[in-house]
Amino acid sequence: MAWYVVHTYSGHENKVCRALEKAITTYDMADVIKQVLVPAEEVTEMKNGKRTSVTRKFFPGYILVEMEMTKESEYLVTSIPGVTRFVGAGQKPQALRESEVESILRRLNLGREGDRHAVPYQIDDHIKVVDGPFKEFNGVVKDVNVDRGKLKVMVTIFNRSTPVELDFLQVEPV
Repeated sequence: MAWYVVHTYSGHENKVCRALEKAITTYDMADVIKQVLVPAEEVTEMKNGKRTSVTRKFFPGYILVEMEMTKESEYLVTSIPGVTRFVGAGQKPQALRESEVESILRRLNLGREGDRHAVPYQIDDHIKVVDGPFKEFNGVVKDVNVDRGKLKVMVTIFNRSTPVELDFLQVEPV
């Protein structure tokens, strides 16, 4: 079995994935088509000063299918509404290399197991505020609270150093 990349209409990846999984059980193709994946990760973003959790796809418009390539399996996949084609050279679908698959699966597992807020800041790091009322101000990190995902930063306002508590997502390193 090998992994193949299937091009879909952008935004229809999950719908295509569900339809393909249903077709696999309907046509008893589970022994030929082993797995269907929409590689994505949960990412926390700041929008309007609030944290929101968003699912971000690694490859928008594409899904991955682990399958044995036969005429029947190829036809089943391409007959799903929303599928445009297999990715490959010319008319022949091209399987992914093992190293590429391992890289994608490792990235998927990191997204599930890893802390989305790896601590990129240390005390005395210089930062720039990118969101919130202190946007565009520079500062120096004075405290890091990993559990809450917050930094205490000294920001210079009107020639005075003022302590401000900011979210990890509201700053970037200078």
